[in-house]
Amino acid sequence: MNKKRPNILLITSDQQRADCNGFENRHIKTPHIDRLAREGTRFSACITPNLVCQPSRASILTGMLPLTHGVWDNGVDLDPRVGDSGFAGTLGKAGYQTGFIGKAHFSTKSTFAPTGTPECNKSQAQYGPGWFGPYMGFQHCELVALGHLHRARPLEEPAVGHYERWLVSRGGGEGIALWAAETRPGTGAAQTWYSALPAAWHSSTWVADRAIRWIGDAAARNGAEGDQPFCAWVSFPDPHHAFDCPEPWSLMYDPKDMVLPKYRTRDLERRPWWHKASLEGKPQLDDPVMLKFRAEGSRVPDQSDAQLAEMTANYYGMISQIDHNVGRILSALEAAGVADNTLVIYTTDHGELLGNHGLYLKGPTPYEDLLRVTMVARGPRVASRQLVVEPVSTLDLAATFYDYAGVAKPGDIQSRSLAKLLGGGADTRDAAYSEWHLHPSRCGVALKLRTVRMRDFKCTFELASGAGELYDLKNDPAEMHNLYDDAGYAGVRKQLHDLMLARPGAIAAPLAEPIGMA
Repeated sequence: MNKKRPNILLITSDQQRADCNGFENRHIKTPHIDRLAREGTRFSACITPNLVCQPSRASILTGMLPLTHGVWDNGVDLDPRVGDSGFAGTLGKAGYQTGFIGKAHFSTKSTFAPTGTPECNKSQAQYGPGWFGPYMGFQHCELVALGHLHRARPLEEPAVGHYERWLVSRGGGEGIALWAAETRPGTGAAQTWYSALPAAWHSSTWVADRAIRWIGDAAARNGAEGDQPFCAWVSFPDPHHAFDCPEPWSLMYDPKDMVLPKYRTRDLERRPWWHKASLEGKPQLDDPVMLKFRAEGSRVPDQSDAQLAEMTANYYGMISQIDHNVGRILSALEAAGVADNTLVIYTTDHGELLGNHGLYLKGPTPYEDLLRVTMVARGPRVASRQLVVEPVSTLDLAATFYDYAGVAKPGDIQSRSLAKLLGGGADTRDAAYSEWHLHPSRCGVALKLRTVRMRDFKCTFELASGAGELYDLKNDPAEMHNLYDDAGYAGVRKQLHDLMLARPGAIAAPLAEPIGMA
């Protein structure tokens, strides 16, 4: 039996629906992620602790719910002291080599003023090409700082992040021009085009290239003694919008073959009040650039079926491109001789609405499209061909890593180890939690949302107004019938309300004000 401490490899995408993998959706091709699921364990009821990027990523790192670590929305930075005490900093102190490659988004990128972080678009003069960390507990970092370039938000100078600087240098500046150029016209679908950027210059390729190099070097440093295992977080920025898939991936899926959501028109009259308010409220922003970005970069008008099909085809292509690069990384583990002793987790930060209920991207509408996320695992002490149906969260990764590394879990986190479930053991979970405070600056309405997700039921409580939504996921998987005020489900609602009140851990006070938008 190999008594070496295992390596830990966390691979994440950004904004990937749980049903956008081959093992759940025969219309999309993800052979390498499917292989991880086949050789390991997948979770069918894993949720995100928050519906947008920054809070959910901070929760993965720290093992804390958003209102405990304090990042309650995009535009709120993770306190570096809290970040340094997350799984990377803790495992680093225990002898692990720690590295971060790709999109971090622990700090705000589009800020109102310089903040001094390596992700801030106004602070890059402090971080030249020779900076490689440390950052948030990771000893080595190579960042895709912007993550998603938008035509409405051109790349600023100096370029932010290792990847952006690298891309600007391609072809004498041709990289940015090709990214924004189209190989062929489309339908005018929102934030969707066929990018002319060569696949070799794409962020998914770059992230895999850098990860393969770092993993190979780390495995060599560990050597035969095995006293320096590695813990790496490899973070792909896609399939987050803009849906700008390059060739050949943009040719992989024909929009005519896309299966569109059955319920793809808005039905706001049957939803809680905040669904409409968040879509139509005016953000309270004094910064005209930020207001324009919010209007053009985060809200999508009604799309025709042809436009939604094109958007979906590009979204699928982005996922298949990521899957290809996941395969390259898995091959690198085998080439380095460490595949058998590496715990590999593939997951994402949150999902994507993709036209269901007439909605797109993300927002304070915790449908399963957005709340439920992919999570698969393979490695030592992981059962193969196993499906886990217990409600869990990406929040639980930190405690899982501590368990595998033989490191004591900090007592102030809400993360619960998945090790017993991964090994095929019983570990009943009552519920998983997701929460979000929403500042009126973001969409014009303040909200205090608490979502409790059991195996068969899910309820979201809006604390300020007392409104909510309750869905029977077993009998109404499309979430068409809100049972919150149905007397026949009063007992279920009370059970979920009691679980909400029993939320573990402290709540940070006061909560920080936003310093930017994304």
